[in-house]
Amino acid sequence: MSMCLLWLGLLHISLSALWQAANIQAAVTIDQVTLTVLPANNVESGTNVILRCEASVSQSLPQPLTYSFSLLQDSQVMYSKNSSASVVERSLSPARVSNSGRYQCSVHIYNKHKMSNILSLRVTGLQIPVLKVKSDIVSEGEDIIATCSAREETGSLMFYFYEDNQEVKRVVSTSNSVTTTLTMQKLTDIYLHCDYMVMMQRSAGHSNKSNMVKVIVQDLDVITPQISISPKANVVEGDRVQITCKVKLNSDLELYLTKVNTLLRESHTTFTYSLIVRAEDSGDYVCKAEKGSVQKKAVYRLNVAELFSKPILRMSPDQLFEGERFTLTCSSTVISSVKIGKADIKYVLLKDGRRIAAVAKYDDTASLATNGNYYCMAMAKEVNKTSLPFILKAKVPVSAPVLRAVNKVIVGKPFRVSCESENGTFPITYTLLKTSVPVANRTVVEAADRAIFNITSISFPEEIYSFRCQASNHVPSFSKTSEPLRAPVIVSLALWKKALTGVFCILLLVAIVIVLTVLFKKLSNPRRKKQATELSVKPSRPKSGDPMRISLTLDIEDNTALNGTPCVMGRNVWTENVSGSDSDDHTDEDSELVHPQEVDPRGDVPVKKTTEPEYSVQHTEVQVSTPGVSEQAEGQVALEYAQLNNSEQEPA
Repeated sequence: MSMCLLWLGLLHISLSALWQAANIQAAVTIDQVTLTVLPANNVESGTNVILRCEASVSQSLPQPLTYSFSLLQDSQVMYSKNSSASVVERSLSPARVSNSGRYQCSVHIYNKHKMSNILSLRVTGLQIPVLKVKSDIVSEGEDIIATCSAREETGSLMFYFYEDNQEVKRVVSTSNSVTTTLTMQKLTDIYLHCDYMVMMQRSAGHSNKSNMVKVIVQDLDVITPQISISPKANVVEGDRVQITCKVKLNSDLELYLTKVNTLLRESHTTFTYSLIVRAEDSGDYVCKAEKGSVQKKAVYRLNVAELFSKPILRMSPDQLFEGERFTLTCSSTVISSVKIGKADIKYVLLKDGRRIAAVAKYDDTASLATNGNYYCMAMAKEVNKTSLPFILKAKVPVSAPVLRAVNKVIVGKPFRVSCESENGTFPITYTLLKTSVPVANRTVVEAADRAIFNITSISFPEEIYSFRCQASNHVPSFSKTSEPLRAPVIVSLALWKKALTGVFCILLLVAIVIVLTVLFKKLSNPRRKKQATELSVKPSRPKSGDPMRISLTLDIEDNTALNGTPCVMGRNVWTENVSGSDSDDHTDEDSELVHPQEVDPRGDVPVKKTTEPEYSVQHTEVQVSTPGVSEQAEGQVALEYAQLNNSEQEPA
């Protein structure tokens, strides 16, 4: 129990201390932060400048405080300090142009923070730099090592170097001194100086010029080379020539012998280059000496005459087939007859880089083994010349072709055939023969193509054996002829096929006629010429269970008044007799005679006939068994009759 009380007491004391500390912090406020620049905001370079920051604070309880100060130059922290005093100072001694900028002071106390006013400091005047060189006497092409420094300047600097007041180099340095290498631009004495600029204060401009340094440049004529050729400049192939490069100064230099872009020899002193010349060795030879960046050279031209011409390799015959004999001949022409004769030239024949014969003329039989790249060499007085390569590839003779039918062969019908050889060098020309007479040609240039021939027809099956095919790759002796064409031939289509074809044609013709008729009726004028007919229907009510009796009387008028052609027909007269029960009434209607109308042939306009009509009357009686016919059927018949009568009475 006592331990619990002890812990409670300690907890109470801790909470009280924290509460008091919080109250103390909350009772502090920063009234003002003041920044001062002494002695002034604008000063000369080298002046001692003091930046003074002071904080004014109000607090409820008198107790010491800790101030966190920060000095900022152009928004970047340049100095920080924690102090129990309310004032802090930063000395810039001596001030330089790099110290120019906008300054501000920041103060932190507990969780309180405040910034001062912004003050600008401008330091004018850059230090005059000093230029030094490693040596003020250099040889032509030698580099100059120079150092430019501004010992009291601070910040990042850019140094500028000048040769006779012309800028030749610029270097950036984080220190106040820089050493660099300068390559001279002239071969005479030069004058050097330097200046600099503060990178962060470009508005301050360049510093004043440094001291002027004179550098004496010595000419390097001592490294100018000399070139000579012996025995003379005009020589013949096979002669040995000595080319000498000579220089007076034999130290600290490089000496080269070159021809066009080829380096022949390199040395650090005088040397001699020896060679047995050929025609292609003619040209300008250059002896070049280098010391540093300085180059001196001498040129000599060598003329080499040909001893004999470049050999030429020829083959006969021009076109070669496997199995044929061929001859390879290597020849060259003597040009310098004073030096050699034609018998002095020796020849070697090579195939695919391998020597096969030491002769100028070579015979062999063409085969797959003799194919390859051939060339020959001509040699005389240590001079070798090689011909251009000759590619020998013997052609393959064409094999006997095979003639095949491409589709079915039917007597009297056209068909196609193909002709093809299994072997043979392209192009191959195929000729179709009929009874040994050429009828068509096809030339095939690659394996993907085929020779296809169209045959109009044959009259009888045995005629197919009259066709053959001949293949040739443009050499008559290698023409090959195929076997006769063999293919199954069809005395014509079978009878059932002919019958089926005929039935199909008839059905197709009937279908076409029906379709055309329907289309014609739809497209024709519905008010066509009317035939004069008379229709009489006599209904008779039949007895129950009796079949319907229909009596038809057809009256036809034979009118030949116009052009002797009947133009109006009589109307059909229907008579319907129906027997009913004894109680039903029986009604008979006599046929009504209607005079037919004439039609005007010019406009199909009906006209009244003025003459007495002639009639031909035929009475037809049809008996139809229709069990269960009611009065509705009778009414339907009467209605159809009325519609027919009305339509016929309308003028066309």
